[in-house]
Amino acid sequence: MKPSDIRIVVYHARQCDPRKCSALKLKRHGLVRVVYRIGLLPKGAVVLNPFSQKAFSPSDRERMERRGLAALDYSWERVEGAPPPPPFRFGASRCLPYLIAANPVNYGTPTKLSTVEALAAALFIGGFRDRAEQLLSVFKWGPQFLRLNQDLLDTYSQARDSSEVVELQKRFMS
Repeated sequence: MKPSDIRIVVYHARQCDPRKCSALKLKRHGLVRVVYRIGLLPKGAVVLNPFSQKAFSPSDRERMERRGLAALDYSWERVEGAPPPPPFRFGASRCLPYLIAANPVNYGTPTKLSTVEALAAALFIGGFRDRAEQLLSVFKWGPQFLRLNQDLLDTYSQARDSSEVVELQKRFMS
């Protein structure tokens, strides 16, 4: 499977400024499909969800190849303190491990990634580095995300499973 064959769909909650939204910019470039109802996310996809209890890992690669990759696009200003989205009966909900944001709004802030950073991180960890670079190349600051997180991403991409990613994350955070 070619990296360009990975189906990427983003649920957009319409909470952010459309001019600054990384998901909408990716859509304009034809790199992702954006949906406005959670039920339209592909069944069985890996869903990047900051509320998930399980970390994304290289073991999610096969599901990502077969079913796709999905992200939830909420505003960080509104998502914190809000109730989590309903459980995903149709996909594998995953959170990302510790990474540093490079986007202009949250630069240098741990875990406050933009949608493009989240998608790129999952693609990179899942072994689709070229596709991660492709998404990030649309943004002036995009390549900086990989430079800031190179050691973390390289290490996470060598993990066997979610529990190993969590152990690696603990080491990085201490």
